[in-house]
Amino acid sequence: MTKVGFYIIDTTEADSRLRLALRLTDKAFSRGHRVYLNCECETQAKELDERLWTFRPSSFLPHSIVNRQAGEQQEEPILLGWSQGPGTHNDLLINLQSTIPEFFSRFERVAELVNQEPQRLQALRDSYRIYRDRGYPLEQHKLASV
Repeated sequence: MTKVGFYIIDTTEADSRLRLALRLTDKAFSRGHRVYLNCECETQAKELDERLWTFRPSSFLPHSIVNRQAGEQQEEPILLGWSQGPGTHNDLLINLQSTIPEFFSRFERVAELVNQEPQRLQALRDSYRIYRDRGYPLEQHKLASV
């Protein structure tokens, strides 16, 4: 069964969720995991794409944005998308959207990123209730800063 982790940071900075997504992606990749970053929109995917190139000067995080061409499988360990399915990825889903994607249950783990923006908090409280009511194992990770 999919394990769901809520990563909670004590800030209202909009950029804090992207910084956290980069940190989690780097950590997961270094441990051999395949990551699907479920972005809010194409603009956010492109921003994360750019930031993944420069996240750590001493390392490379192999990634790509989902290519919508039919039949093409993308095997990069890190894949970014926004309204597409995750292809063959099923290890770690980092969800940057305010809603739960319908394909979440195919993943071993889901990371929901929470900052203190009021609208974001309410949406993720709703997501928490949905996961809990369906019986998914939940974890909370309170982080000082990113």
